[in-house]
Amino acid sequence: MIFRIDPTAGEPLFAQLAAQVRLAVAAGTVHPGERLPAARDLAASLDLNVHTVLRAYQELRDEGLVDLRRGRGAVVTARAAHDYTDLRAAIDAVVRESRTLSLPPETTLALLKEALR
Repeated sequence: MIFRIDPTAGEPLFAQLAAQVRLAVAAGTVHPGERLPAARDLAASLDLNVHTVLRAYQELRDEGLVDLRRGRGAVVTARAAHDYTDLRAAIDAVVRESRTLSLPPETTLALLKEALR
C-alpha cells in the first residue's frame, strides 16, 4: 500500500493518512487481517513524526477499522469486509450528475457532507 501525504494541504497529516486507509478499505485494496505498515517505518518513509502515524492509526481503531496490538501493529479488522458496490455505484451517479451540472468538486463535497449530517 502506497501512501501520499501533502504537507501543504489544509487537512492535517494524520487525517490525510487515515483517509487513505479508509479509501483503500472501501476500494477493497486492503483486506481483513492485513497488516498496515509499522508506524515507525511509515513515519520514516513519509518523513513524518511517528506520533502523527499513531494518531491516524488510533482514529482508525476508534472507528473499528483496525485493531492495534503491541508487537503486532495495526491489523485491518473484519469490519473492512463490507461490500461497498452499491455505495460506489451511487457515488458514481452523483459524480456523473455533478459533472453534467458543471459543479465544482468542492460544491459536490459540500452537498455530500451536508447530506451526511
